Amino acid sequence: MRRRNDPLSDAPRLIRRVHGYVAFRIGPGPDAEDVTSEVFERALRYRDSFDPTKGTPTAWLLGIAQRAIDDLFRRRSQQALSTADDVDAVGCDDADPVSRIAVQRALTQLGARDRDLLALRYGVGLSTKQVATVLGLNPGAVDVALHRARERLSAALAGQEPPGSSAAVEANAGGA
Repeated sequence: MRRRNDPLSDAPRLIRRVHGYVAFRIGPGPDAEDVTSEVFERALRYRDSFDPTKGTPTAWLLGIAQRAIDDLFRRRSQQALSTADDVDAVGCDDADPVSRIAVQRALTQLGARDRDLLALRYGVGLSTKQVATVLGLNPGAVDVALHRARERLSAALAGQEPPGSSAAVEANAGGA
């Protein structure tokens, strides 16, 4: 029986989006599949708490995914796993493994907001407008934030201190 305003009515599309986000954040593979499954288990359990006036099903599920990823990292840190075990390759199947690892390492140098923005835009494949809706921001602000996040990612890939970081600001001030 199909429920009115069922947030999970388009499950295949939602699963692809959530899995893309999770795989971008933690890397592809079994952990991403497990977290995605956990997200949908929670969504089924708390389906009645979804309020369409507060956002889209995608935004609701990505909020659950963020908490599930946080829980995964919390469990890992409690098990005292090394940082290298926490990070796997980015979910870019067509990129060579060395590039994927380099991008994933560079992503770890970014702040949580930058990683989330990049994961929503490139991991999930949401448009800027959709990212803005999910995060409750103005699309123009998302464009600017994504631009800055890409600049910081590029700098991290080049082995530089990301622009706007305290070390980069100090280096620029010291050279003046």
